[in-house]
Amino acid sequence: MLTIRLRRMGNRNRPFYRVVVSDSRKPPTASAVEEVGYYNPISNPPQVRIDADRVDHWVGVGARPSRTVLRLLRTQEGGAS
Repeated sequence: MLTIRLRRMGNRNRPFYRVVVSDSRKPPTASAVEEVGYYNPISNPPQVRIDADRVDHWVGVGARPSRTVLRLLRTQEGGAS
């Protein structure tokens, strides 16, 4: 089963996350099927860039987004309005 989740990148105490589509049975650090965005919590205000079209495509194929990714999608939609 595919899942849309965050992959932690960056240095110690300086997190940076990529939003990736990957197999839910593998660890988040395993190779991803596709990168669909990123989240930078360190910047002020935090930067969220997620390609909603690609997320919709993967959800249509059967991928399930994590709770955190759903929250980030709502944040991004609210900020764009």
